[in-house]
Amino acid sequence: MIHSLAGGDIRKIKVNDFAKVELLEGSSKGGIFWYINKISDLKAGDIVVVPFGKHDALTRAKVIRIDRAVSSQASPVPVGHAKEIYAKL
Repeated sequence: MIHSLAGGDIRKIKVNDFAKVELLEGSSKGGIFWYINKISDLKAGDIVVVPFGKHDALTRAKVIRIDRAVSSQASPVPVGHAKEIYAKL
């Protein structure tokens, strides 16, 4: 019965690692943002490259915190709008 009330498929819950980063350059230097992290050995203090802004300009950032195995229902930003860390330096 719940299936029909949900409008079809019940949404599957996804799990992601999230990294909170501080931008180190650009007009938003010092800004704090959340990114999906798929780099297994990433830790706080690491320097990464992240896509930032409307045109996804690659920008250096410092990892402040890592949250592992975060459910899509409890993510710090909507998963559909979250960007991924590009690389670790």
